Amino acid sequence: MEKKKRVYRFGGKTAEGDGKMRELLGGKGANLAEMSLLGMPVPAGFTITTECCTEYYRLGGGYTPELRKDVAEALKATEKIMGKKFGDENDPLLVSCRSGARSSMPGMMDTILNIGLCSKTLPGLIKKTGNPRFVYDAYRRLIMMYSDVVMEKAEGIEPEDGQGIRQQLDRMMQELKDRKGYKSDTEITADELKDLAEQFKVRIKEVLGVEFPDDAQAQLWGSIGGVFKSWNGKRAIRYRQIEHIPDDWGTAVNVQSMVFGNMGETSATGVAFSRNPANGDNKFYGEWLINAQGEDVVAGIRTPNPLNEATKSEKNKNLASLETAMPEVYKELDGIRTRLEEHFQDMQDIEFTIQEGKLWMLQCRIGKRTGLAALQMAVDMVDEGLIDEKTAVMRVAPPSSTRCSTRFLTPPPKKRPRFSPRVSPPPLAAPSERLYSPPRTLSNAPRPDASASSSARRLLRKISTVCTLRSVS
Repeated sequence: MEKKKRVYRFGGKTAEGDGKMRELLGGKGANLAEMSLLGMPVPAGFTITTECCTEYYRLGGGYTPELRKDVAEALKATEKIMGKKFGDENDPLLVSCRSGARSSMPGMMDTILNIGLCSKTLPGLIKKTGNPRFVYDAYRRLIMMYSDVVMEKAEGIEPEDGQGIRQQLDRMMQELKDRKGYKSDTEITADELKDLAEQFKVRIKEVLGVEFPDDAQAQLWGSIGGVFKSWNGKRAIRYRQIEHIPDDWGTAVNVQSMVFGNMGETSATGVAFSRNPANGDNKFYGEWLINAQGEDVVAGIRTPNPLNEATKSEKNKNLASLETAMPEVYKELDGIRTRLEEHFQDMQDIEFTIQEGKLWMLQCRIGKRTGLAALQMAVDMVDEGLIDEKTAVMRVAPPSSTRCSTRFLTPPPKKRPRFSPRVSPPPLAAPSERLYSPPRTLSNAPRPDASASSSARRLLRKISTVCTLRSVS
């Protein structure tokens, strides 16, 4: 009898899975494997399959001995690639734990970062990095996320509005900043973060009645269970109902080595799109924050910097772009953007971290876009030879008539067709929200403009016909 494979490893420019295994590895896990196979700088880790999520619920919230064994072996392989050991006193490996359903469910399930920080590992990491502020900042983030995701939400605790453990801890940190006159989290000192972490743990015990776990393995398995449980969280269930996603699909769990964007002025984190998701322009578009972790980019606490000079706006025109602040890293990231688009033949939504000048890729997926952007990208990608006309038509006018593109707008006078961007690019705080247009009718279906090329006019006529037929069917 063939052994059931529950865990798939990735990293070190190799992987046991690939991009075609979405049903088993989820979208995130499949794409992490694919990026690893493409030789991209992906922090090593492993994916626990969607089948294990179903198995978890069948066991009443438990793990089989086989899964525990497979995870232990995969963790050893991860340690070997990264050159660190999970739970080690001197040079500890820290990991993140993220959900990953086969169909994208942005923002519906949960993530825990910096798993493995505890009283045993804190001193060694401080000695290794020589940066106590970074270590205690990472620790307070772990405490905040773990208490929220694993200790409260996963346990089905439903506090009154504004009284959730995360909100209470956020207020404690804000009160510290107000007392000290700090405007930014980065101004909080190492000693203050250390004291704050201890205060957090006291509050957690008072509110939730249990201690924050001071053991790396307990944190890891608690996080895995928390991600599995998030599949049946209220937000996730409601999202699946709206998007018609089956309840029995389950989510995969991605356990991945931590890389840090909050280690100082040569570290950063960011999110980006290979093309503008609002108007479809073929310009690398995104935001980044220096000395930050991923959650900071979408939290709205600090104004993110623009990715490059070409996409600066009035809001961020005076902030340094990654292109000018770290030109070599930007060049590498721009090259990866091009390779990913060519490989997946579609616009990519990516997440990255820069740790002390080294670029790491954390995620890629097909990016959401407005109807206007979908139309523009379809025409451009056909012109570029990236996709054929049939693919372009189906991409802009999928089976649901409510997903057809917005009204075709007159392009500016250029050699190839363009569409006037009447909306500003959206902030990346909500890159994954679906933006649908009203149902198509015969009067508002997209029409080709006289100045468009013959190939573009032919493509737009096809799109117009498909949209119109879908609206009346």
